[in-house]
Amino acid sequence: MLIGVPQETARGETRVALTPETAKKLIAQGHAIRVQSGAGVAASVTDEAYRSVGVEVVDAAAAWAAEVILKVRAPSDSELALMTPGAVLVGMLNPFDTAGLQRIAAANVTAFALEAAPRTTRAQSMDVLSSQANIAGYKAVVMAANAYQRFFPMLMTAAGTVKAAKVVVLGVGVAGLQAIATAKRLGATIEASDVRPSVKEQVESLGAKFIDVPYETAEEKEAAEGVGGYARPMPQSWLDRQKIEVAKRVAAADVVITTALIPGRAAPTLVTAEMVQAMKPGSVIVDLAAGRGPDGVGGNCPLTETDTTVQKHGVTLIGESNLPALVAADASQLYARNVLDFLKLILPKDQGLQIDLEDDIVAACLMSRDGKVTKP
Repeated sequence: MLIGVPQETARGETRVALTPETAKKLIAQGHAIRVQSGAGVAASVTDEAYRSVGVEVVDAAAAWAAEVILKVRAPSDSELALMTPGAVLVGMLNPFDTAGLQRIAAANVTAFALEAAPRTTRAQSMDVLSSQANIAGYKAVVMAANAYQRFFPMLMTAAGTVKAAKVVVLGVGVAGLQAIATAKRLGATIEASDVRPSVKEQVESLGAKFIDVPYETAEEKEAAEGVGGYARPMPQSWLDRQKIEVAKRVAAADVVITTALIPGRAAPTLVTAEMVQAMKPGSVIVDLAAGRGPDGVGGNCPLTETDTTVQKHGVTLIGESNLPALVAADASQLYARNVLDFLKLILPKDQGLQIDLEDDIVAACLMSRDGKVTKP
């Protein structure tokens, strides 16, 4: 098969869907690869690095003319127009963007959204959400440390003792756990909160304290267990009690990192405007849900401004919406490996395209085929 990798054109996107490492493996399996000139430069991959493993470096039109297109972000309308009808598109296409999927289907493109892969052991190597969230959690702490005007670790000096920074992590998925681990390595003291009781042990194993909110009803406990590795919306009674506990910790925190997202829904509000007002001057909030609050405004904090760092009530709010793109080299490397493992399912060695709908991963990721959206 002829595989094409165009340059990403979304604002602020620096990642690339193929690295020389994964290109070499695909070529060994019998595929030919075209990469648009400059596609990997922002991720520290030169055209020459691609050529050295047998990749053809071409212009945009030639890259888009391939049978299989590998992308990080969903293509724009003008990019879809460059695709060959019947071609295959693999990338992070946002399964909840109904209008976007309809445009892809209308272009007669067979599309696979990697975010839709099931959270199963077999699919772990293709889990783009986890690989990129891991990077986001790390980068969030690094950005917080840069914005915070004090040290993270406790320091004992001749001039006196400097207390360790207090970090609160809200939402303990992959990004939250990486944020805890990174903040711990920097010497901070950490508390973390999540609606799933199962993560308490993980939080404590990383050296943080879990903010416990007891469950008072069977409904609360059932909701807290989540589905498929994701949290479910909690009953209001529990949320009210959690809000009180979290507000106490946030008021005393030096740094707050929020990571809570529910697929297909607006990001929940975890830090209210009133909570920000109660924080100490000089405190920092890094909102990983920036741009995904109600109606696309705010994030886990309504005061967050997308892709902007602002100060409100003496608190610095960092609203970067694409943290993995700020670590483009490693983010691309991990993403490209996710893509490679998925391609093994639909492009078996020495065979053409094989779409086996009996395979739960392939079936879950398939978004459009034969001009129709397959996932309403």
